[in-house]
Amino acid sequence: MGKRALITGVDGQDGTYLSELLLSKGYEVHGLIRRSSNHKENHKYLKDVVLHYGDICTENHLCYLINDLKPDELYNLAAQSDVAVSFQIPEYTGEATGLSVTRILEAIRYFSPNTKFYQASTSELFGNIPGPQNEDTRMIPSSPYAAAKHYAYEMTRIYRWSYGIFTCNGILMNHESPRRGLNFVTRKVTHFVANMKPMDRLHLGSLDAKRDWGYAPEYCESMWLMLQQEKPDDYVIGTGETHTIRELLFEAFSQVGLDCHDYVEIDQKFVRPLDVFELRADASKARKILNWKPKVTFKELIRIMVQSDLMEAQKFVTNK
Repeated sequence: MGKRALITGVDGQDGTYLSELLLSKGYEVHGLIRRSSNHKENHKYLKDVVLHYGDICTENHLCYLINDLKPDELYNLAAQSDVAVSFQIPEYTGEATGLSVTRILEAIRYFSPNTKFYQASTSELFGNIPGPQNEDTRMIPSSPYAAAKHYAYEMTRIYRWSYGIFTCNGILMNHESPRRGLNFVTRKVTHFVANMKPMDRLHLGSLDAKRDWGYAPEYCESMWLMLQQEKPDDYVIGTGETHTIRELLFEAFSQVGLDCHDYVEIDQKFVRPLDVFELRADASKARKILNWKPKVTFKELIRIMVQSDLMEAQKFVTNK
């Protein structure tokens, strides 16, 4: 009989790719999902996943579920993960992104101590500490989202050291795909390119921020690899290359033969109170221990996303 895994936030981008990976490896996959989920378009990828409706902010439900399933592996991908929105709802962000992790860890400690736990950490933890960033880089969160993730990161380590639970933090740089939500800049851009009309304009904040962008399915493989090691540890995952949002725009618009300068406008409402200028991974530890390295290049990633959005736009036109 194969292993049993529980994925919170299973209908998000990473949850769908991770569930497909685990299913291909013979796992019995369970997913925690909110009835008010914002990712209903991704539910079509979950047909072989056993879904459980609930909320990571509800302690009793988590305890019952973990006690009942006693999963071999638990991947916590659920969070309020929009950085800009976290400035608008910082208290809820702290609850859903930070305290929820303690609830899960407590449930594991009392009801399923042999469960291996993966926490989806984030490169936003580093704030504006110059890159490349690795596992030893100082962390100075620059948003309520990053602060909540920092709390979750430290609690994950504390439960490893204090109770001997197999816990890992995956400190992942930005990773994208056609399943990315429209509130993230990469998908916002590629969706606009595929669906724009002549008079449409794309409103964005800073175009100078640099990010280390990779392909989500490859990053989900790194999550699984972390829980297959003999000893639990924390890993930075990324490509080691940075690209600006200007470069993102150029690559996306060039896919349809257009000049991005004719369609993009700077809008102050999309400028964050405190922004992170550059994130770039030093993933040498993951390369050495996990034998993990990215394969899809930045240009290929943007091509994949634009082509996917173009296909969806054509389907919409055909079905009208």
